[in-house]
Amino acid sequence: MVEPIYLALKEIKDKILKIKNTDKQSLILRKQKSKIILLSPRGKTFNQKKACKLAKLDHLILVCGHYEGVDERVSEHLVDEEISIGDYVLTGGEIPTMVMVDAITRLIPGVLEKPDATIKESFSAPQLLITNYKLLEHPQYTRPENFKDWKVPKILLSGDHKKIEEWRKQKSLEKTKKERPDLLRKE
Repeated sequence: MVEPIYLALKEIKDKILKIKNTDKQSLILRKQKSKIILLSPRGKTFNQKKACKLAKLDHLILVCGHYEGVDERVSEHLVDEEISIGDYVLTGGEIPTMVMVDAITRLIPGVLEKPDATIKESFSAPQLLITNYKLLEHPQYTRPENFKDWKVPKILLSGDHKKIEEWRKQKSLEKTKKERPDLLRKE
């Protein structure tokens, strides 16, 4: 139904305005970036690039329907865009919302312990190898160096950071070619 969603969005916006009640804060609020997004199978597919853009917003409101979706007037008049997490249908938008919240919040500075943890990882790796390509992250290895005779590649134990970085770039490209060749198409 459109009315409960309208009233919920109105209340959320009113609460934000009450928090920012002074004249100076009111001016700041008008300059803030916000979006209202409806989770829907007909929306554009959510990806890392979109997560990065949404992580830069000051306010993000996610609306999730249930079963057959929501009243069309919500899409037409109340939301800025619709987003899908994939080409399949779920019973509701709660799980897609959780997926988006997790992907977005980890990109907000200060959320992860290591500030540059999101730089060299799958779908954020064009700077690792080839501009304009999305790559999967290189293989990861931990201790022990030898487990059941499954060994960590010697290059990773060499201490030669330049060769290690070259190995990581090569493995990232190989992994992407093998597992997700669709990612190597230019955007």
